[in-house]
Amino acid sequence: MIALARLNEMSQAAFRDALADIFEHSPWVPERTWSQRPFAGVDELYGALCAVLVQASDDEKLGLIRAHPELAGKAAVRKELTEASQTEQAGAGLDQCSREEFETLTRLNAEYTRRFGMPFILAVRGHTRGSIIESLQRRVQGDAAGEFAEALRQIERIALFRLKDRIAESQ
Repeated sequence: MIALARLNEMSQAAFRDALADIFEHSPWVPERTWSQRPFAGVDELYGALCAVLVQASDDEKLGLIRAHPELAGKAAVRKELTEASQTEQAGAGLDQCSREEFETLTRLNAEYTRRFGMPFILAVRGHTRGSIIESLQRRVQGDAAGEFAEALRQIERIALFRLKDRIAESQ
């Protein structure tokens, strides 16, 4: 845990590095947020981070989306996930998929990526393997603009969970 007071006192580079994995492989989000310090609470920090994301170009947003791994995908099999992603996916039981579940996820992930040009993103905390598969089955039927917006909403949820796990508000 990092104390919010300490985070507020960090240099831009230290701030960026401390929050670099809040938005998967996209340290530019906290880097651009640094100038808005000090933050009175985690919710204020979260709002500032999300505002930076909203103001980013569509190409930057797509890059952020594409920086996320597939759920139960090749990176997970090869143990190449970030620590945060590994913990989140394991928490949803994705590291314990049956062969059938894994095959279903692999097929649906591939279909989703073919259709939308980006990985399926879901904040998996509170989900089960079954609910993740159901969400993927439903969302693969969506439209490109809707899925782009939904991916960003899910990324924001992931970021909130990660922030609340990382930042201590007590001074």
